[in-house]
Amino acid sequence: MKLWSALAVCLSGLLLGQGVAAREISADELTKALAKHPDVLIEAIKANRKAIFAIINQTGVEEQERQRQEAEEAAKLAYEEQFKNPLKPAIDSKSHIRGQNTARLTLVEYADFECPYCASSVAVVDELRAKYGQDIRIVFKNFPLPFHPQAMPAAQWFEAVAMQSPEAAWSFHDVLFKNQDKLGIDFFRKTAASLGVDVKKCEADASSEAVKQRISADIDEAIKFNFDGTPGFLLNGIPVRGAFPVEHFEGIIKKLELAAQPAEVSVTTPAE
Repeated sequence: MKLWSALAVCLSGLLLGQGVAAREISADELTKALAKHPDVLIEAIKANRKAIFAIINQTGVEEQERQRQEAEEAAKLAYEEQFKNPLKPAIDSKSHIRGQNTARLTLVEYADFECPYCASSVAVVDELRAKYGQDIRIVFKNFPLPFHPQAMPAAQWFEAVAMQSPEAAWSFHDVLFKNQDKLGIDFFRKTAASLGVDVKKCEADASSEAVKQRISADIDEAIKFNFDGTPGFLLNGIPVRGAFPVEHFEGIIKKLELAAQPAEVSVTTPAE
């Protein structure tokens, strides 16, 4: 190393001047000598700036790579752990469900009606429904974010419509995500009227304590599962944090299917 050589040369003269025999300088001697003569280090750095900066840069690159590998390994371990301990959302008779309760796959979505990423995820969910049919059920939960002014009113109206008709609520859900630029009380009223529900009752129910508690329970559950944005999903309890393509969900499904397969048992025939 150029820096070490430069320091060794400089300090050799100092040590020889102190009666030390000519030989290779040890790390301990170098440390002690630098403590007595710090100006030697400064001169060595000045004389070897290019080499020193190259060493520092290379060390930084190596440290970044080490941290990246550690983070990647930690993420893999965390991902595997999720399959061992899947999360368990509350699903009951009041839950908003598309599909059969006997479906082998359950996709729970925590969403915000004003979130553009949630809107883009509708197509992904629809593709999964089309591919897996009766093998998948969709559960929708409200997770209105505080910085979206129409998210909470939309969630309240969705719940209010659901109190009259679960089917109409899903239609309401679809219309809102297709028309995020129109969200507002007038659009909620118009959409509810087009679905044949009692608009005045919806308006009253939207501000009811029952609806507020329902939405609050959804929000609390999302926070408990460490979702801090939308959309958030649980696929058979495996969390998906954010908007991902359909292939990501299919990868989880394949892994779930592999885990569900019985382990092969090898049978050894005794020798005659």
